[in-house]
Formats: sequence, C-alpha cells, structure tokens
Amino acid sequence: MEEIEAIIADMPTYGYRRVHAILRRSACREGRSWPNAKRVYRVMKLHGLLLQRHTGAIDTRRHDGRVAVERSNLRWCSDGFEIGCDNKEKVRVAFALDCCDREAIAHVATTGGIKSEDVQDLVITAVENRFGRINILPKPIEWLTDNGSCFIAKDTKSLLREIGMEPCSTPVRSPQSNGMAEAFVKTFKRDYVSVNPIPDAETVIAQLPLWFEHYNPVS
Repeated sequence: MEEIEAIIADMPTYGYRRVHAILRRSACREGRSWPNAKRVYRVMKLHGLLLQRHTGAIDTRRHDGRVAVERSNLRWCSDGFEIGCDNKEKVRVAFALDCCDREAIAHVATTGGIKSEDVQDLVITAVENRFGRINILPKPIEWLTDNGSCFIAKDTKSLLREIGMEPCSTPVRSPQSNGMAEAFVKTFKRDYVSVNPIPDAETVIAQLPLWFEHYNPVS
C-alpha cells in the first residue's frame, strides 16, 4: 500500500494497470518479486483507490483502418490540442507519435494557431530526435494526420516528401481513424494538464517538455 499510495500521490489519474506496471519496473530494478495485476486491483479496490470505469459519452464515430504497426518507424501519427490557462490564454500543441511504441517523439507549442511552419518544425525535430541530423530518411515512414489545414498544406506535404515521408490523412468526417493520437491527447490532458498548475501560457509552455519526458517511460 505504501508503494501504491506513493505512485498515486505523484500521478492521481493512474489506474491499477499503470500502477502495476510501475511496481513491476521498480521491483525488476531492485531484483525482487512483484505482485500480479489482479492483486494490485484487489488492494486498490479495497481501499477505494480505483478510477471510475466510465470516462465519458460513448463515441459512435466511424473508425476506418488499423493505426498500430508492428515495428517502430513505419508510421508516425500527428495531431494537435489546446490547453486553456487560468488567465484565459490558450496554448496550442502539436505532437508526433510513433504508432508502434507510442513514444511522443517531438512537440511544438505556440500561443497562436498551429501553422504549416509549425508542423514542418515538428517533422524536422521528430526526424532529428530519432535519426540525428540527416537529409533523408533511411526508409520511408508514413505520416498520418487528420485533414487540418496545417497538416495538408502544400508546403507541409512538400517537406514530408523531400525527407522521405509519405503523407496520409484520415477519411473526411472520420477523425477517429487517427485514434492513437486522440487517445494520447486524452491521456496527456488527464495525467498532466488536469493535475498541474496552468496559470498562464508561459508556465504551461515551460512545463510541456517535462510532461512529455515523463510520459514516454510510462506510456
């Protein structure tokens, strides 16, 4: 219980599966055994620490295609989201996610709207984070996004093709086809935005790298 409470105190939005994963990693590092997931569930249920099962209204949107892939660097997905600060400022964030290991490879943030130039910066940063400073990818990677203007802009697609990426977008009126990116946004807002101070845009933008860095090892 002490270990569970310590984890929840740090990340109050974690359910029993993520708590179990952290307990397991900690035990592996220390060379000791760990409880199975069912035991963690029972202990958390007994002490009223489980999250509510229902997380929102049922989503009935059409879902076309399979987003996940078998190996890293086959398909990356990208999307954007908005963070409303306490002082009414808005921070817009765009990110790149590997559709295999779900690592958040890179992000950009601005107090204005996400433009084609921002997405191009995001693409270049993501490539450099994975492969270093190269002019063209060793193998093509799909770049999956919705049909937002910044993602389908001519300059964005031109850059993608120049470095060896294959731009592809979700079907019109089927945003759930980029469901992995949507799931990331939901997790990120729940685990970081909702439980940290967000007084103004400057504070949020300063915290974003720490939140992304924390997300990747526990995703």
